[in-house]
Amino acid sequence: MKIQIESQKLRIRIDENELARLLAGDGLETRTGFADAFAISFAVRTTQADDATFSGQADAWQIGLPDAALREHASRLPTREGLRYTMAGKDAGDTLQLLFDVDVRDSVRHRRSP
Repeated sequence: MKIQIESQKLRIRIDENELARLLAGDGLETRTGFADAFAISFAVRTTQADDATFSGQADAWQIGLPDAALREHASRLPTREGLRYTMAGKDAGDTLQLLFDVDVRDSVRHRRSP
């Protein structure tokens, strides 16, 4: 799982094996240590909600992706188009754009290999 943060955009990119784990109901987790300053853990799971969710603390993020949307997205792979969600913040400038996609190169290799 790759996490990219740019301004108010959070992008999550996974490979086909991680997608299979999500679709099987397993969560994905990773942790990044920032030298000896602090660490952040990230968890992605499917939910039955209609929209993506974001919760947690500053050092432990929980991201929920709608199961139905994820399954529909998986049926269209390989594609460069991912899932996009806008999450309102407390203030107007805190709106977060959540972008989720499956690595298209991995998807092509995985789905087109003999």
